[in-house]
Amino acid sequence: MANQLTIALAKGRILDETLPLLARAGIEPADDLSSSRKLVFATSEPDIKLVLIRSADVPTYVQYGAADIGVAGKDVLAEHGGDGLYESVDLGIAPCRMMTAGFEGKALPRFGLRVATKYPRLTRKFFLEQGRQVELIKLYGSMELAPIVGLADVIVDLVDTGNTLRANGLAPLQHIMDISSRLIVNRASLKTKNEAVKRLVERIEQAVEGDD
Repeated sequence: MANQLTIALAKGRILDETLPLLARAGIEPADDLSSSRKLVFATSEPDIKLVLIRSADVPTYVQYGAADIGVAGKDVLAEHGGDGLYESVDLGIAPCRMMTAGFEGKALPRFGLRVATKYPRLTRKFFLEQGRQVELIKLYGSMELAPIVGLADVIVDLVDTGNTLRANGLAPLQHIMDISSRLIVNRASLKTKNEAVKRLVERIEQAVEGDD
């Protein structure tokens, strides 16, 4: 259908905090997302469906029009670059900080600093702004292990409570940016499905404002 809208949602903490927000906007999945093995879900709105994917893939699905709207963390959006996307609403959910972390008080090499991260684009930009060239090591998980086993001097990762860092003898060092989840829209959908997209965005905005 011409005005059928697809919303891409990320698995994990963002999903847990997005579903109540969508419910306040009158959009509820027809199935239990936590127990179903499906990836595409009908909703209480006949013209709106949900797709459930990895957080890092949400901007790509929206960029290429496989989803009209998505919810993604600012970290993922900044790393992606934002091509073909319109960042519409700061949902204020899943807040955390992106930081460097390592052994507190340990002197770091001025040259040849090794940094482990799953955010190479953001990490390179951060250190270049400080006038530092670094060796980047791309990892996909268990970041805290990298300094412990000597793979890297520091890591760049998201920090919420800092409990995982402390449990592994590490500490947050430098603040890079504050993170929250954002509503993003495919630019082509803004033109071809303008009224439907605008109405949906307004409903979600009202749900966010009602939660303030």
